[in-house]
Amino acid sequence: MANETNNDFSASISNIMDTLTKLGQQQAEILNNTIPAIEPLVKTCTELISNVLGSANQALQSFSASIAPKK
Repeated sequence: MANETNNDFSASISNIMDTLTKLGQQQAEILNNTIPAIEPLVKTCTELISNVLGSANQALQSFSASIAPKK
């Protein structure tokens, strides 16, 4: 009877490890499929932020030039 308990425990541990391995593989596949889809979005967001900051910089320069004392 003690052997059956050990076998059941070993089978349970084996099943848990198989399940965790499958979950890890699925997560890796999801990442591999998701990263290429995200890349254009990140590039677009980066360009948008760069454009917004450039516009803000130009606006600040124009504002500074308008209030600066004239020689």
